[in-house]
Amino acid sequence: MHKRILTEKLREAAASVLPVTAIVLAVCLLLVPVDAGLMLAFLIGSLMLIAGMGLFTLGAEMSMSRIGNLIGAKLTKSRRLGVILLVSFLLGAAITVAEPDLQVLAANVPQIDKTVLILTVSVGVGLFLMLCMVRILFAISLRWLLLGFYALIFAGAFFIDRDLLSVAFDSGGVTTGPMTVPFIMALGVGVASIRSDENAKADSFALVALCSIGPILAVMLLSLIYPSSGAASVETARLSAGLTTELGRSYLSAIPGMLLEVAAALLPIAVFFLLFHWISLRLHRWALLKILIGIGYTYAGLVLFLTGVNVGFSPLGAVLGQAMASGWQRWLLIPLAMLMGWFIIDAEPAVHILNQQVEELSAGAISARAMGLSLSVAVSCANGLAMVRVLTGVSILWFLIPGYAVALALTFVVPRTFTAIAFDSGGVASGPLTATFMLPFAMGACEALGGSVMTDAFGLVALVAMMPLITVQAMGGIYVLKSRKTAAQPAAPAFADNEIIELWGAC
Repeated sequence: MHKRILTEKLREAAASVLPVTAIVLAVCLLLVPVDAGLMLAFLIGSLMLIAGMGLFTLGAEMSMSRIGNLIGAKLTKSRRLGVILLVSFLLGAAITVAEPDLQVLAANVPQIDKTVLILTVSVGVGLFLMLCMVRILFAISLRWLLLGFYALIFAGAFFIDRDLLSVAFDSGGVTTGPMTVPFIMALGVGVASIRSDENAKADSFALVALCSIGPILAVMLLSLIYPSSGAASVETARLSAGLTTELGRSYLSAIPGMLLEVAAALLPIAVFFLLFHWISLRLHRWALLKILIGIGYTYAGLVLFLTGVNVGFSPLGAVLGQAMASGWQRWLLIPLAMLMGWFIIDAEPAVHILNQQVEELSAGAISARAMGLSLSVAVSCANGLAMVRVLTGVSILWFLIPGYAVALALTFVVPRTFTAIAFDSGGVASGPLTATFMLPFAMGACEALGGSVMTDAFGLVALVAMMPLITVQAMGGIYVLKSRKTAAQPAAPAFADNEIIELWGAC
């Protein structure tokens, strides 16, 4: 059983990684010369990403989603608000620490200690997961929460450290990754079962959307008490792999540290679950064993994923970005980033699930193919805009303020479920490859162009997370127009069962 599912997960991971690998190979063979050892390290890193993502997603489904469902269902039985909020905070913070996209982002930010940034973001997610529970239990309108908090975010954006503004927005994008999304959504469905009204299911959506706001505000607050020096420079990864033995040592030397780092990241959620099981759940031993095996898969997948990223995958992204930023090739940064964005989002398995959900929700008025095409265009444009920022140094606020203004305005037009799915889809779009390859690629190009990496390169994840908010709601608007058009059409005349219908009379 596990073998079949693992094969499917590995196939999905390969579909995500291989298109980008093929594009990078073509660029390096035809346009940009790179060290052969670095290219070999990149190919090995690509294989490790595929294996790591396959094991990780299998483990997350077996363990994290199951833990979220079990704890959510147990919390509903207690019906004690204080317990629900406390457990939600602890779980939200613990699960975010192990998010691989956050680990990658935190390792790339030079002006904040990695542990400090991860803990700050985790606290932000925990606090807003508490807010999500309050919203579900008391049926608070999602629209007004989004309007209020994004107004607070953009008002605060003019007062915080400019070097950390883009990092703050990126933090919101990377927290909604393959670890947190299934867990948070499962927890929300469990808690929503307390309510019996018709809107309870719809209100279980958008937990991901609200939880992505918490890290933005948390990092903004951090910038006020942890000001950047302004003098730190970003050191893009370098790998000396002229000999195969040196390359092998590079990978082998990275694994022990990664084993400890991933163990520290997964330990809080594992300990919390075991304590909750001992105190309250009391699962059958086979059910408990299955969850523990899932945590083991998750651990092995994270180790492989992060080792491949740090040693072979991200370093080539940074080097390739630097090489392409010189001479006439700099003008290829935008189309190349757009091409990668198209394939990255098209290969995301979660995107196809989202497309099917929208097709079912709209009763076929919006096909999965049309939805997928619109998301591919959106993410491709987001990557292109990120490269425009690298080349010009324009502030990210010139893109985020109008983009979110349009997204929030659409909440008054489209059905509430489309709004919830749209704001959740930002986490789907900003998948692992965005943080592991596209961000180092932008950082390398920015460094070569002499720009500020903190202000001009960071923010790429935020742009990728923003575009689906507009796209999905635009599809919701199309659904509304089609529904109105269908409703306006005259109904077919009704005939009695025994009435003779003269069809030739209509000719």
